Amino acid sequence: MKLRVWSRNTWKTAALALVLLVVAGCGSNKQTANGETEITVLLDWYPNAVHTFLYAAQEQGYFQDAGLKVNLQTPADTNDALKLVATGKADLALSYQMQVAISRSEGIPIVSVGAIVRHPLNQLLVLDSAGINSPKDLVGKKIGYPSIPLDEAIVNTMVKSDGGDPSKLSYTDVGWDLIPAMTTKKVDGIIGGYVNHEKLLLEKEGEKLTAFDPSKYGVPDYYELVLTASEEGLNSKSDAIKKFIEAAGKGQAYTASHPDEALQLLLDEQSADFPLDAAVEKQSLAILLPLMDAGKEPFASQSEQSWNDVITWLTEQGQISKSVKAAEAFRNL
Repeated sequence: MKLRVWSRNTWKTAALALVLLVVAGCGSNKQTANGETEITVLLDWYPNAVHTFLYAAQEQGYFQDAGLKVNLQTPADTNDALKLVATGKADLALSYQMQVAISRSEGIPIVSVGAIVRHPLNQLLVLDSAGINSPKDLVGKKIGYPSIPLDEAIVNTMVKSDGGDPSKLSYTDVGWDLIPAMTTKKVDGIIGGYVNHEKLLLEKEGEKLTAFDPSKYGVPDYYELVLTASEEGLNSKSDAIKKFIEAAGKGQAYTASHPDEALQLLLDEQSADFPLDAAVEKQSLAILLPLMDAGKEPFASQSEQSWNDVITWLTEQGQISKSVKAAEAFRNL
């Protein structure tokens, strides 16, 4: 639900050309000269460790074996990705479970077709020097956040669940400068930072942190990252989308069994505009792999219980004003 390193404006400017390319040429039932079906997939952010399974599937030939030509694209903004898919200008997009539920409440015909990261990455990060032993200790402290009501609702729920009074919390809008806000001690903790990214970068700066998982403090154990399609796209391309998920699952299996080799495939494809820190991405992937593991369930599988829990919580927090049916928000292919 956010952009996590460069400033929002810098990231949007850098990615604008890609968005224009996506809008110009995506979303139709194209066939290549080899008879492959073209699928355009919008990432949630610039390519990083969480996308390793896609690049592994691409480079290992799993998509090609499935009769697909997959175009991985980077949108300028998470919201752009959902809107482009909803309007048929792209076939699939990585987004967030809560954002899908909120979008459906706003009448956007988006459907989640797979859970990719199955647990929260957006966690409450606090400086050890601030003396915060549990969420209720945030009372009297400064909490930095990117002015997103949903992030505020997460912390309020955590503090209340921990026996604290959320009405006594003090929030500081730091925009997307989450890391500088912590290193300069402008705030004592942040919400909106990911344990596989901001936490790692702050620790690289020498900061000692504690992360509190929202799902341990009253927030549903939600899917952080999901794969989405439009309702119309599911009707017209369901077979191709199913093949994509199966091939992506092989990419995830390869990544889990060959993490270093798979990550290198991603690093080899990185853009000069958005260079990756190989050491940080290696740490990130190690954090991500268990959170992406579906266990005995098929790759990307979803449960109606998870969607019901998320929708109920969002409704209670005033994030959803119009009723959303869980069974219509997701589909297991």
